[in-house]
Amino acid sequence: MASWKRLVRFVPKSDSSKVLIGQPTDDDLDVGLALRDGKEVTVDVFSGSSVLSPGQSNGQNAVIDRVLSPLTQVEAGTIRCVGLNYKQHAAEAKMDLPPVPTLFMKPQTALADPWPAPTVLPKQTLETDSGDFESELAVVIGKTCKNVSEGDAMDYVLGYTASNDISSRAAQFAQTQWSYSKGFDGSCPIGPTIVSPTLIPDPAKLKLRGLGNDGSALQECGLDDLIFSIPKIISFLSQSTTLPPGTVIITGTPAGVGFAKKPKYTLKPGEEFRVEILPYIGTLCSVFEAEK
Repeated sequence: MASWKRLVRFVPKSDSSKVLIGQPTDDDLDVGLALRDGKEVTVDVFSGSSVLSPGQSNGQNAVIDRVLSPLTQVEAGTIRCVGLNYKQHAAEAKMDLPPVPTLFMKPQTALADPWPAPTVLPKQTLETDSGDFESELAVVIGKTCKNVSEGDAMDYVLGYTASNDISSRAAQFAQTQWSYSKGFDGSCPIGPTIVSPTLIPDPAKLKLRGLGNDGSALQECGLDDLIFSIPKIISFLSQSTTLPPGTVIITGTPAGVGFAKKPKYTLKPGEEFRVEILPYIGTLCSVFEAEK
């Protein structure tokens, strides 16, 4: 049983040279939204230096200055991504439901921090006006996972967080595979909280929204619309393949993506997009800037 409910990795106001792990003292606080609104977020600091081995509370509190992704790029390694995994999204894309999960990968350099770190839109994406969002639930593996059954798959979950599979549609539609168009540096912000399965025993009961620059809901769906469940995804990806601790699996996006809207919706520098997953996980905020 995990000794924590929700964890954040952050730089404290007291010492900008440190990176700490801890649990927000307010169990009900949406950490990402609170920070974006300029509110003070207090954390019960843990003894460990990684969410993979957080240790225990050391009895001290700290205030977040800058929140980071729950995992480092090195801890996450190659990010596993499942495409076309919501019935809604398959319908809007006018595609048949896939018989098996569709896998593509993002390199570790795609992993990025939430706001206040900027989310970068690549030069070629801006040149083709094809930047798009994909609100997704991310699953983090907590122990070495290989050849697991669907029945045992949930035993390997460390926790859940929010992610945005930022995509360059012009590049995506010019190719038959998606790793290039979705693998640019910083194209997978995650966080800010990672939530223990003790709080989320059934991820199918989560609700997801993608909120546009004006706060309107561009995507809104329950995780019960998944074509392939979380246990099915984990089991499938682990067949003859080792998923090390820290592996991030992003699980697909529902309907409402920008390329399917009329008129088309594309991401622009200076705009904001939020991925909200409730309960417990909260809001991943991203503010976009052009690649320099």
